[in-house]
Amino acid sequence: MKNSSVKLKSATVPLTPTARLREKAAAKNEGHTFTIGDLAREFDVTLRTLRFYEDRGLITPRRSGTTRLYNEVTKQRLATILRGKSLGFTLTEIRAMLAAEGSGKTANNLKLTKTQINDQLKHLERQKAEIETAIAELKKSQKIAA
Repeated sequence: MKNSSVKLKSATVPLTPTARLREKAAAKNEGHTFTIGDLAREFDVTLRTLRFYEDRGLITPRRSGTTRLYNEVTKQRLATILRGKSLGFTLTEIRAMLAAEGSGKTANNLKLTKTQINDQLKHLERQKAEIETAIAELKKSQKIAA
């Protein structure tokens, strides 16, 4: 196997194992690949979150030894999952929405029905009312305690 390295000013630094894997993937015309750390930084989530989504079958990275490698499709799918989470949907609901879109390979947007939108709006409005009630009670208690 050819020894890959990067030339920096006056020193030659060997490529890391992950960098070598990226080179191999690019050479096979598999497109750009991302490590778990790349996606965690880009989407501001923890490594544990990505592993959890993998355990739940929401994303499926390619493995090279113990290294997880993600492609552009998985990156788009993760963006969709996180968008669903930000709208208050559960992972089970998000999985069902992705499955309804087919294989999920082109899932870059949640396809919501009017019923889903209305149900979620009602759910979030109830939560908002409960939070506003709790805040009012705490403020009342704060005044009494002061």
